[in-house]
Amino acid sequence: MQQSPDYRIMPNLPLSGVVLAGGKSARLGRDKALLELEGRTLVARTLDALAQLTDDLIVVTNIVPRLFPPPARVVTDRYVGAGVLAGMHAGLLAARGELAIVVACDMPFLDLDLLRRMVTLAHEADVVVPRWTDVEPLHAIYRPAACLGPIERALVRGERRIVSFYHQVRVRYVERAEITRFDPQGLSFFNVNTAKDWEQACALARSHGGASASAAALSPAPADTGRAPQTG
Repeated sequence: MQQSPDYRIMPNLPLSGVVLAGGKSARLGRDKALLELEGRTLVARTLDALAQLTDDLIVVTNIVPRLFPPPARVVTDRYVGAGVLAGMHAGLLAARGELAIVVACDMPFLDLDLLRRMVTLAHEADVVVPRWTDVEPLHAIYRPAACLGPIERALVRGERRIVSFYHQVRVRYVERAEITRFDPQGLSFFNVNTAKDWEQACALARSHGGASASAAALSPAPADTGRAPQTG
């Protein structure tokens, strides 16, 4: 009988973790990166998760660097004012790994097994990105060597959407049927954009230890796909 693959085992590739924490948080009215959930800021919580996958951690932000826990390296946009795509560019430029996990700081329920699975798929692509209700480019694996050139050209053209360079690289979409094997409710893609989202995140963490929830308990807010400009 053939055994199911163990997705906790990842390819032996240098891996970086990039956290985008420079958004304006306009709808929330305060800096969401520094909101505390279960005693940890959202950005620290995200770094805690990624630290289980890599020791090369990068935060892209315009906030004072001392507010972020070591050993994360803090970088800022080279293309100032060019939105979240510029933030991703800065993170990939700083990445030391052959691959980089890129996530937003306001996604408090990351599923490590799903991320590990996505890393295993990167041998066949330059981008591995989930497709839940929509494409989730701020919960994706990127190959810096292949993506930085197309991203820079997109920024020079004035592009702001994260997916604007996807047609120039190899993209592997992870569809809902595959995602649900690891994260049945898609909570990996829940993000905090509004006060209501924050209330839901706090309730979810209290009731379920931040691990899972019934579909009735929470309707995940779609992650920002870069369709609207924001600071990277």
